[in-house]
Amino acid sequence: MSLKQRKHSMILQIMAVGCMLFMLFPFFLVLLNSLKTRKEIIKNPLGLPEMASLKNFVTAWTTMDFPRVLGNTVYVTVLSQIVLILFGSMLAYMLVRWSWKINKVILGILVCAMIIPFQSLMIPFVSIFGKLGWMNSRTALVFFYLGFGMPMTTFMYHGFIKSISQEMEEAAMIDGCGHGACFWRIVFPNLKPISTTILIVNILWTWNDFLLPSLVLIKDKARTIPLSTFYFFGEYTAELGYAMAALILSVLPVVVIYLFLQKQIVAGVMDGAIK
Repeated sequence: MSLKQRKHSMILQIMAVGCMLFMLFPFFLVLLNSLKTRKEIIKNPLGLPEMASLKNFVTAWTTMDFPRVLGNTVYVTVLSQIVLILFGSMLAYMLVRWSWKINKVILGILVCAMIIPFQSLMIPFVSIFGKLGWMNSRTALVFFYLGFGMPMTTFMYHGFIKSISQEMEEAAMIDGCGHGACFWRIVFPNLKPISTTILIVNILWTWNDFLLPSLVLIKDKARTIPLSTFYFFGEYTAELGYAMAALILSVLPVVVIYLFLQKQIVAGVMDGAIK
């Protein structure tokens, strides 16, 4: 590399490190203050703790009943992703491979549904679910996510399936495979890159969502992590150490998942972008 190129590369690296530190600073500040007492936080929020303690985490863990809250969030997130991946991929396959005139209409409706603001629909939906007796139901919340997540999921699958050659499917059908077997044995395994990308987007959405659970899950036992953190933060605003510890506990599961699956996540995003 020439001297000019090395200088350019060094400047880019310095800028990248600066951006990384800028983005990590809020997380570092929250973690730092979660180890302090209330007095220390008020006195010097940017300073190191005089004696680091996990007391705030213990209090937040027991007060939030974190294992139960985590279980609710995992249940809603996992079940939502299963139904979105299954129904979204099958619907997209039908829209691409079956030459029905109504398919264009269905795809157009799905695209239009992506631009409808949730705020215009939440009151009627909550009213209907209340009359059906489905409030405070985690499974009912999954139906919400299925409805609001299906348009984008189907749209992403639709574009990816169009790029898959039909020759393997035709060969499988000649050997006696029906449409169902052809989809599950030939098409669905080839959807791994885009499925990974969709999972990343939808998991971040459902895991961190606050508005939908706040409308459906009212009782304490059914709350998810964002909802429980909100109520905890409101109740313990004066105790900033407890609130900071609760925030750390709320983001920790996502960070752990990312650290274990970062290779698969990056590979899925790259493969989906190339396709």
